Order: sequence, then C-alpha cells, then structure tokens
Amino acid sequence: MQPLPDVMRPGLKVLFCGINPGLMSAETGHHFARPGNRFWPALHLSGFTPRQLKPSEQRELLEYGLGITNVVDKPSARADELTRAELVAGGEQLVAKVLEVQPEWLAVLGVTAYRDAFAERTAAIGKQDRTIGTTRVWILPNPSGLNAHYTLPKLAEAFAELRQVS
Repeated sequence: MQPLPDVMRPGLKVLFCGINPGLMSAETGHHFARPGNRFWPALHLSGFTPRQLKPSEQRELLEYGLGITNVVDKPSARADELTRAELVAGGEQLVAKVLEVQPEWLAVLGVTAYRDAFAERTAAIGKQDRTIGTTRVWILPNPSGLNAHYTLPKLAEAFAELRQVS
C-alpha cells in the first residue's frame, strides 16, 4: 500500500491530524474514508465547511484553509495496533511537517495518540500549552466510529470550539 498523501500547504488555518490511516483510507487514497468515521460530518456540522465533503473531495479542504495529515503513516485496521515507539517517531515527523507549513493550529484527532506521541500523559481535549514554532495545538476527540464516548453532536460541538478560535 502507498502512503496516504497529506492534504496541506503553507498558511493553513487548521491542519487536522489523524492518528494513522485506516485500511480503507490507504486503499482509496482518501483520509477518513470508512463510512462509519465521523470526521467529514463533524467538520461540516461544526461550520468548518459549507457542506459535507466526501473523502474523495479532500483536496477541497485547502480552499477553506484546512488540511489533513497523520501522526503515523502506517495503515492499520485499528489505531491501537500502533506501538508507542511508532507514535513517538510519528510525533517527531509531525513536528517537522508543522514547522514546514506553519498552520495557525494543529488539531490532533485523538487524545491517547497525542499523549503517546508527545509524552504528555495529562493532556486533555482542547487547547494545549504546547506550540510547534508559531503553531498552536488543539486536541479533538478521535472521530472513529469506535470512539463511542462521543456522539456525532458532541463531536461536532468539540470541533466547533476550535472553529470559533481559528
């Protein structure tokens, strides 16, 4: 499988960062491609996009000052299949990407992955004290359908909090 290409360019408002590509995303070349993933609906319901984009329309995010990358490039069926070492190495690569494109915000989608990638055991959802260069960091809930703690309305509300400050 080919690595999933990043959707990013310099000067973004928000660079959304998934944990790693799911198998369907790796197969299709589109981020958050599994039908049960709530990223695209939450993005729209929170006001980041005027309509709900399809995964195949991911490049349109650039028109709205948004982008997508991942902490780890390796595809897997579940994010919990990744090792802590893979997450730490991915965090280092993510820092390099962020320094290159300098978005206003990096929004990491998954608090557990963030904690492992950046060795911040007490990090919580929301704005972080950490910055990467001039980029501020925000943690959002993982939009995977496996994250039952967050319904779509609660997920959209969490995304909307970031949209209001970005």
